[in-house]
Amino acid sequence: MTTHDASPSILPLTAEPTERPRLLVVDDQPINIQTLYQIFHADHEVFMATDGQQALDFCRHGMPPDLILLDVVMPGMDGLEVCRSLKADPATADIPVIFVTAQSDPADETRALEAGGVDFITKPVNPAVVRARVKTHLTLKAQSDLLRSLAFVDGLTGVANRRRFDEALETEWRGCRRGHLPLALLMVDIDHFKRYNDRYGHQAGDECLRIVARTLKQGFGRARDLVARYGGEEFACLMPGSDLAGARTKAEELRQAIERCAIPHAASPVADVVTLSVGVAALTPNGENTPSDLVAAADAALYSAKSEGRNRVCSAGESDLAPTAD
Repeated sequence: MTTHDASPSILPLTAEPTERPRLLVVDDQPINIQTLYQIFHADHEVFMATDGQQALDFCRHGMPPDLILLDVVMPGMDGLEVCRSLKADPATADIPVIFVTAQSDPADETRALEAGGVDFITKPVNPAVVRARVKTHLTLKAQSDLLRSLAFVDGLTGVANRRRFDEALETEWRGCRRGHLPLALLMVDIDHFKRYNDRYGHQAGDECLRIVARTLKQGFGRARDLVARYGGEEFACLMPGSDLAGARTKAEELRQAIERCAIPHAASPVADVVTLSVGVAALTPNGENTPSDLVAAADAALYSAKSEGRNRVCSAGESDLAPTAD
């Protein structure tokens, strides 16, 4: 069995990263982990944690698993407490948890389900049964994820909608606060878009929005970066872990990428093609600031970019806070 490092204390139990479902097995007994590994390793990417805190760290600081197989009785934090902690955090609340335990009393099963588990399997496990139950809950999760993604997609542009942005901002704020990391935000506005619509018509305006959205999305390579349609011709780009300098560099890359699209805009006093104004802000979340402070700072920077002539990038702090220009 080949392993590679996932963290100093949590090891993936497969030889290479794959697109297979990711399972996290949490048990303080190596023999139990080995048993579940033998059942699932052929079709799943299997990770292990030997105590509750390792499991929480794995879920919160890396790519979360698709499903967790969790022991109940462990030293320190038991499985019920682990499950409650996962369900209390929006970033991990949707991960299905199947309890795998030597406990068999109906009262134990009731407590496990009340803690947030989706299923309860007693040891020693029957391989066929545990495979079937895992498959069922992975299917249900995939269906739920699909419905959820559809609810959070802007129908015109195909990027995230405002509702998804608001949720992601709260989630990433909490994650960056835990990790003492900066969180950057780009507020992006298409220059003189009303004039574009008046000149070329709303169908052309819709296509312009789609091109801008697609170009912005293609400009980001990290999975956690988010591009969302914030409203009308305005987009918001969320960059967890990025400082102000890095975010400003990315903003300038995006501004130039839209210029290179060469979408004609004869009605613009700025340029003969569609251009962007971008406001950039970054904060390290702490107890003295809020997500609203980040949005306000990026809005102020966008106001500066627009008031200084448009088709440019401005960073928070370059001018006093002011309401966004029309």
